[in-house]
Amino acid sequence: MINPNNTRMVPGWKFAPVPICFGGDLRAITFCCHPGYPLTFSFKCGLPKALEELGITKEEYIEIKDKFSKEHDWDSELTCFKSLSYCCMRRGGCIGGRDLALSSKYKDEEAYEKYFALKRKLCVEILKKARNKEKVKELLEYELSRPEPLVE
Repeated sequence: MINPNNTRMVPGWKFAPVPICFGGDLRAITFCCHPGYPLTFSFKCGLPKALEELGITKEEYIEIKDKFSKEHDWDSELTCFKSLSYCCMRRGGCIGGRDLALSSKYKDEEAYEKYFALKRKLCVEILKKARNKEKVKELLEYELSRPEPLVE
């Protein structure tokens, strides 16, 4: 179910999915933006379809990400959607302030590792909330069976 060609080796999350809009699997919903905002490439946005496949409403998605943001001190006025939970995978080139927000929260050497490890944890939380359990079963088992632990 996981296509290795659509994953990236990033610090804190080996075989992280590329964003959904670039062919990533449903785990990549962790990198999706806040719904309802006009995006430059909105014609490519896979969030509505991913939410439908998961059986999660737009409101539930926002609630999950906002709660996660509060729990992990990820709210930030520096980012596009005021939270790191809505930031993407893109490294070194974020025009929305994610990298600046990360450097203000973490030491430089741990910023990306912490970010991607927490994105993985957010991914698992979203998959656990899916109503379409069969759709996420393999993905969730895959993430929960990984040798690198989910961050606390």
